[in-house]
Formats: sequence, C-alpha cells, structure tokens
Amino acid sequence: MRLLWSAAVIAAAASTASAFAPVSNGAALTRSGVAMSAVATADVKAKQDASIEKLKAKDASSAALSKDDLNVVFEDEHIVVVSKPSGVLTVPGKDESNPSLNQAVFDRFGSESGRMDKMVVHRLGMDTSGLVVFARTNAALRGMNSLFRTRKVTRKYEALVCGHVAQDSGSVDLPLMRDYECPPFMRVSTDDHQRALIGLDAEVVGKKMLESPKDSLTTYEVVSREDMDGNDVSRLTLTSISGRTHQLNVHCAAIGHPIVGDTVYGFEGEAAANGGLDESALPEDKASAELQQAIASASAGKPMCVHAKSISFRHPVTKEDLSFESTSSF
Repeated sequence: MRLLWSAAVIAAAASTASAFAPVSNGAALTRSGVAMSAVATADVKAKQDASIEKLKAKDASSAALSKDDLNVVFEDEHIVVVSKPSGVLTVPGKDESNPSLNQAVFDRFGSESGRMDKMVVHRLGMDTSGLVVFARTNAALRGMNSLFRTRKVTRKYEALVCGHVAQDSGSVDLPLMRDYECPPFMRVSTDDHQRALIGLDAEVVGKKMLESPKDSLTTYEVVSREDMDGNDVSRLTLTSISGRTHQLNVHCAAIGHPIVGDTVYGFEGEAAANGGLDESALPEDKASAELQQAIASASAGKPMCVHAKSISFRHPVTKEDLSFESTSSF
C-alpha cells in the first residue's frame, strides 16, 4: 500500500490550507498555542550568526582527503563520478582551506577551466556519503547544470530511519522554507510561519530567509524493517524528486521517522523537531520519543545513516545513458 503524506492530508482536519496553524479569534497559533506575531530582525540575525559560527567550526573539521584516497566509480575526459565518504565536505565553502572532495578531485583530474569550482554541479552534505558527479570540461559543466536544473538526473538514497515505517511505500509532499526560529536550517512551511516573516529586513537576514516556500516531494520504499541494538529501525530507499536543501532530513522527521544519526533534524537536534510540525500532526506509526532517544544514544559519534546510493543521467556530451551505484557502509 502507498501512502501520500502531504499538506493536503494535514489540512484535512481544518477548513483552510493553514491547518498547520489553527486560528482562534483571528490570530495564528504556534505549536504551543501562543499567538504569533512578526519576529524581530535583530533576533533572527543573532541566531543566524551564532549558528553560522558553529557551522564554520564543523566545516573546519572536514576529514582530509588526498587524490589517492578517492573512490572513483567512473571517469572519462568530460566527467568524474566518485563515492564520497561521510565526514568530508563536497566543497570547501567560504574558507578555501577546508579539506574537501572537490579539492581532491581537482588535484587528481584537473579541469579545462583550471578552476576547481568550475567542476561542481551538485553537492552532498558533509555527513552524507555516496555518489557525486564532477565536470572536467566546460561543455560537461553546462550540460550537467542543465540536467539538474530540468530534473533529468535521478538520484536514490539509502537511509536508516527511526522506527518501523508501516506503509511499504509512499510519498511526502510538504513545502519547505528557511526556519527563522532555528536559522539557517529548514522546516516544513506553514502559513503562520510565512506571515511571521513580514517586516524582516532582507538586507540584514538575507534574501534566502524570505524566499517563498519551495514545493518539495520525496518518495520512499521500505527495503526492510530491522533491529539496531534492540531498537526498531527501517531501511528506506528515498528519491528526492525536487532536490531541496536538507529535504530528505526534514521530510523523514516530518513523518515521525528521523534519519538515524541525524544530530540536526533528529532527536533533540539543532533544527525544529518533527520538521517543524506539531506532534499531533504526525502519523500513528511515528517513532516515539523514547525510541528516538535510545537510537540517538546508540548512534552517538557515528556517521549519519544516509547514503547517495545511485545516480542516473544522460552523459552531457556523448549523450550515453549512464547509471551508477554505490554500497552504503551501514
């Protein structure tokens, strides 16, 4: 049986699409039932700055990777496909001294442009392992960018999530937005949280914070229901149809099954719990707080259990249909 978990499902309990935010006397309510009002620019900026400093420190901890350490899955004169280990940045970020997969690939293969940043066509988060494609030529860079922009690249991920997911397959169709309460992370977008952005100064908090909600669709299939150190977990194949920032993490949390080892969107993480949704909006098969806590304790200090397992696309230059797979470590 397939399950569609979407804004429409959640909204069914209310008369408008803002069922995420019940209304009393005309005032939108937060998860705790407190009337919401526009947030202060200075408060959001202060939270942003504090989080960015933490993220900078995390980026600096990226594991060093030499050109000889690369796990090369495919190479030709135009593209390179490598399998990235967890704990390594795909790109160095603003601090070019941070170790990165991009640097190792450039050191080994070089690029027609002579610039490592002109090899990057997509990224994986530092804690995510799996397949990454790099362009070696300008033609390949243009072609791969076009393929990703027009959603002609199929990527499937393997993940362990907390609890046993009841349905064998399903879809999660929930729009995403930046979370002003926990910047710079993401959350499920709601009408009340969009309204709270009114009055924020884009010059201070950045334009991304004020972007419109992004339609986001994830499909999943249960590979197996397993036991990890006496705790229920499910192994899923996830397909990110829309490819939004942190989409898989937020969507898994929003259906009550956060990814094992996710210290941001999982149990007592830095981002909003449940992808920003109220506990009452989660499905009946959600992983309990007690189970999530037990799994968090068992997985402490271990890599997050999400892996970019496969990628398929048409070669940007030769037009050959390509498909690659990589085995997860969990």
